[in-house]
Formats: sequence, structure tokens, C-alpha cells
Amino acid sequence: MPRQARLDAAGDLHHVMIRGTEGGPIFQDDKDREDFRSRLAQISKDTKTRIVAWALMNNHVHLLMFSGPQGISKFMRRLLSGYAGWYNRKYHRSGHLFQNRYKSIVCEEEAYLLELVRYIHLNPLRAAVVKDMEELDRYPWSGHGILTGGRESDWQERDYVLRQFAETEGKAIKAYRKFMEEGKDQGRRNDLIGGGLVRSMGGWSQVLSLRGTKEKIGHDARILGGDDFVGKVLKEADKRLRRQLRWGEGRNPLDPVIKRLCKEGGIEEGELRNGGKRGKVSEVRAKISFYLSRERGMPFAEIARHVGVCTSAVAKAVQSLDSSTRS
Repeated sequence: MPRQARLDAAGDLHHVMIRGTEGGPIFQDDKDREDFRSRLAQISKDTKTRIVAWALMNNHVHLLMFSGPQGISKFMRRLLSGYAGWYNRKYHRSGHLFQNRYKSIVCEEEAYLLELVRYIHLNPLRAAVVKDMEELDRYPWSGHGILTGGRESDWQERDYVLRQFAETEGKAIKAYRKFMEEGKDQGRRNDLIGGGLVRSMGGWSQVLSLRGTKEKIGHDARILGGDDFVGKVLKEADKRLRRQLRWGEGRNPLDPVIKRLCKEGGIEEGELRNGGKRGKVSEVRAKISFYLSRERGMPFAEIARHVGVCTSAVAKAVQSLDSSTRS
């Protein structure tokens, strides 16, 4: 059964967690962290994704963000595939850098925004990467120092967060610091990092079937919020599911796109879909894969089914074009 779409409507607040394969490192040095942070900044601007909090650790990353008009899939695909390709070339390695899919939890803003800002920005202190709050103020690989005024940023939602504490900057920073101090001994908060009910239950059909029973759906681990909020998110996801299912009915809406790009590239569509390997076909296939990934936000596995090659070949082609557009 194909993997179902994420809970991902424009403007949702997401807590995203990214981990290295088998717990391995995703950053070897500060140059790696700088590259990731630079990509995070640029792609958030390009996709109108609002970054609220972030922390780069040795083997994982936490992000808190409001998704842009196209959701978070396109944003995350650009961020992770671009960085992974750069990292693999730098260290002469191959294979997956990140563990499975990133985890994303849709969060109720009013109840959880500030708790998540604190939880994410305290990560370096909990992990003993920094020894105290003063050192955390100077830590360059999280958004905490930006909120306290130690560093500048034109892409992090600093003013938005500070306004939750007070109207004036000085009072807001003071209140934010107090809030952080009060939470520094909380430790790991499993209630804020969630799980994956859809994956554990075998898909959307199982989740949606709960609606016809007396069983509460407020425990859905992909959603952090009260029952009303959970119900609203699931209702929107149900609409997207119906749109997704309609893709299999009648003519595939990708057909005109692929046909147009094949015509522009001077190749036959059949040769592309049948896995043709001559240079011209591979070049057009790479362009189609790049377009569907970056502009449509489609998963590599889905693209592969339309362009006649395996998922890893699509990933390699997209990453190659990604690096060429950045050079």
C-alpha cells in the first residue's frame, strides 16, 4: 500500500524532527551546520515558510514552523535532499543520510506554540552541548540567541514569538528568559514529540474508521491539540485524501505535464516511461523529476512510477540538478 499524504495544510504549525540514519551524525563540523542553516534560511524565504524555532544537534534537528502556501512537503524535500547531496559529496559517501521520513506533528498554536519554542531551544542544554543558559545565549545553532537579541536574522519569526510575551522588546525578552529558566529542568517531553498513529494503524482508512465508533480520536499522535482541533485537522486531511484518491480515476493529471516536457526535450514519451537510458532521455527524465519534486512536492517513489526508473535514480537526478542550480 503506498504511503499516505501527511497532515499538511497551508498555515499549519508543525513540529518537525529529522534524525540521522541509525542515530548517526548529520553534522561533522560547523561548516556543515552553516550550510544547513543557510539552506533553511533561503528555502523558508522561497516557500514562505515561517520558522518559529529551530535547533541543530549532532545527529538530529528540531524545527517549529508555519507551513507556506504549498505545505511543508516541498520545503522539506528541498532542504533535506539538497543538504544530503552536498554532504555526501563532501564526505565521499553514498546512501541515505536521514533516517526514514522526517517526523512532523501538526500542533495547536494557542496551547502549544510557546511550550514547543522552549522545548526546542533548550535542546542544547538538555544534551549538555552547552553548560548553562549564558552559554545557550551564545550558541549559534539554534534560534534562542536570535530571540534574546544576541544574533540577527531576517528569516526567523522573532517578533512574532516575542509578542507572545509582551508588547515592548525589552519586556518581552525578559519574560522569555524567565520562561526558559522555568523550563530548563523539565527534561525530555514525550508529550511534545509524538508518534505516528497512521503508520502504526496501517493507513488513513483505519484512522478515519474511528469516526464511526465511540472511541476518542483526540490521542492521534500526529496531532498535538484538543479534541476540537484534532477533529478539524482530520476533516481537512479527509478532504485531501479524497483528492488524492481521485488521482487514480480516469486520466492521470501528470500526463499533460510529462507530455509537454518530453516534447520540449525532443524525446518520445514512451521511451521515457519504458526506462530508456540514452543521454537525451536521461536528461529529460532528470528535468521532469526535478520539476515534479521541487514544484509539485511529489515523493521520489511516486515520480519513479511515472518516469520509468527506480526511486534511487530519481533521487540522484534531483540531487544532481539541485547542486548544479546552487553552483
